[in-house]
Amino acid sequence: MSSESRSSTEESVDPRLLEQAQQQIRGLVDEVGRLARQDLSPESFFAEYLARVTAALAALGGVVWLLREGSRLELLQQTNLREVGLEADPDALSQHHDLAREVVKSGEGTLLAPRAAAGTLVNPGDALLLLAPVKVADETRGVVEIFQRPGAPDRTQRGYLRFLLQVGELAGDYLKNRQLRTLSDRQALWQQLEQFIRGVHASLDPHQVAATIANEGRRLIGCDRVSVALATGTRCRIDAISGQDAFDARAVAVRLMNELASVVVAGGEPVWYRGDTSDFPPQVEQAIDDYVNETHSKHVAILPLRREPEANVEAEGEEPAATPVGALIIEQIEDTRPREGFEQRVALVADHAAAALANAMEHEGLFLMPLWRAIGKNRWVVEARTLPKTVSIGIGMLVLLVALVIIPWKFSVSSTGTMLPVSRREVFAPLDGTVATIHVKHGDHVNAGDLLVELRNTDLEVAISDVTGQRMATQEQILAIDRARTIVEKGKAASLEERNRLEGERSELKQKLASLDQQLEVYHEKRRLLEVRSPIAGQVTTWNIEQLLRQRPVRQGQVLLSVADTSGDWELELRMPEDRIGYVVEAQRDLDPGEHLDVTYRLATAPGVDHDGQVVDIHGSAELRGEEGNVVLVKVRIDKGGLTDLRPGADVMAKIDCGWRSVGYVLFHDVLAFVQRALFRL
Repeated sequence: MSSESRSSTEESVDPRLLEQAQQQIRGLVDEVGRLARQDLSPESFFAEYLARVTAALAALGGVVWLLREGSRLELLQQTNLREVGLEADPDALSQHHDLAREVVKSGEGTLLAPRAAAGTLVNPGDALLLLAPVKVADETRGVVEIFQRPGAPDRTQRGYLRFLLQVGELAGDYLKNRQLRTLSDRQALWQQLEQFIRGVHASLDPHQVAATIANEGRRLIGCDRVSVALATGTRCRIDAISGQDAFDARAVAVRLMNELASVVVAGGEPVWYRGDTSDFPPQVEQAIDDYVNETHSKHVAILPLRREPEANVEAEGEEPAATPVGALIIEQIEDTRPREGFEQRVALVADHAAAALANAMEHEGLFLMPLWRAIGKNRWVVEARTLPKTVSIGIGMLVLLVALVIIPWKFSVSSTGTMLPVSRREVFAPLDGTVATIHVKHGDHVNAGDLLVELRNTDLEVAISDVTGQRMATQEQILAIDRARTIVEKGKAASLEERNRLEGERSELKQKLASLDQQLEVYHEKRRLLEVRSPIAGQVTTWNIEQLLRQRPVRQGQVLLSVADTSGDWELELRMPEDRIGYVVEAQRDLDPGEHLDVTYRLATAPGVDHDGQVVDIHGSAELRGEEGNVVLVKVRIDKGGLTDLRPGADVMAKIDCGWRSVGYVLFHDVLAFVQRALFRL
């Protein structure tokens, strides 16, 4: 093009339109600059960035390549790749990746015509390529690649590249601002973490450590609530809740949290609940559903806290198991979207919380720790001027220890239980059905065989009706054959074959009728079973029978109600903790045949009056009873003569006499058992 034609073209451009276009471009640049100063994720920023750049250049499309960890160049955002034919062509996209890699190495912007090459750079497509580096402190961190329509004058193409380099600097500003924010957040995190570590390791009191973990951990994690549970055997108890100096341990939410922590610690794996429990084990799923239904938390994480085994005690060929010390429960009550780095912060808090709690609980478990703590607080006991007094105190303590070992004392083991009639029976549903009629209520006296409940079984009624209909039809067929035989015998014209046929059919129908009669008898027997009767004479002890059973569908074997003979003998059913039953068994073994251990008990309704009984049976196995843990049932024979208020299921507190032991053993047998268990674990 000649200089005259270029000047005429420039003169033909409307200055107002040119000024308007320049203002639009400046506005887009200002928008990109404002975006660069905002706290956006790279994906969000570069999506907005690429949309504005392609709009400003009226380009076909574009790609943003960004360096990730390990100098790996990734396609972060793209627009209109389908229009330029790259979305369905992985090989061509790989060539553009190589182009971006070369721009990262050179750090210079590049303009490539369609199917053209510049040194090692080759444009494999039909679009004009504009590539600009995105730099942070002279280090190339990414590349912006624009697919432009070909055919524009060289001057215009260079203008495209200058604009792209300018907005590339704004993208670099965004990355620099983000890097500064990341460094600032990291510094704040380290400061918070340092404060948290100092706090949790400042004390060796497990309760104070748990409170520090809950309160400081919530600030560090940035969640709504943090709770800490301490492990005691196989159970966990909530010891601290963030923001609460005290809480009601009997509250429903706290009890459900205890159960949830115990189940997760028993499983040994962390649990992250974000609204779906389908992948959890059944016991964990049930515990989480119960807790979330009560508290309405949207996001719950439960992490077991363990004391890691020491390396020098590791046995050859096997790894020692980590001992659970508690659990960390993190909750988001309203928002289910965790903040960035949430799981990493939780892991940091859990690691340090486990170490601090393990140290505190190990320190608290040292033998005679209260005594050593008292001596540490009162150093005057070892000073010279108080030495005579100290010696006197030491001699007194020695005399006390000897007395604890020598003086005998009655040794008894405590337990709780219930008072029940000896003759009692639970009444079960004999068949599936629906409760139709209830003939008794709580407290009614019934005799053996009295009707208690009537059930209705629709399937059974249908079956009886069907068999009855078949029986009537069979009888009609037999009558028809009998009439046919009479006609044949009167006519004396039928053949022997016809007579045999009629006789055979009649015989088959008779057999069918007998089978139907048997079926009908069985069905009637089942119908009689639907009348549920009392197995013994006694009193109905089930409360609210009407509300419990009225029109309720029941399954075969399901307990409907209970009947007990309250006028007969009564007994106690004690729930002896598994760790105490050994004392009872040992004392029983020392008795002569026919002798029984004495029991002293008190009713919860009359706690000031003692009553006597005797152990008559000890269950051979333990069973799990809710929060009481593993218990062994012990039956105690009692005399109801001195009891005025006999109520089935009434709570009792009992002591089983286990003979004579030293005073020290009676007072500290639980401590001795704990030490023995601790020594066994070593």
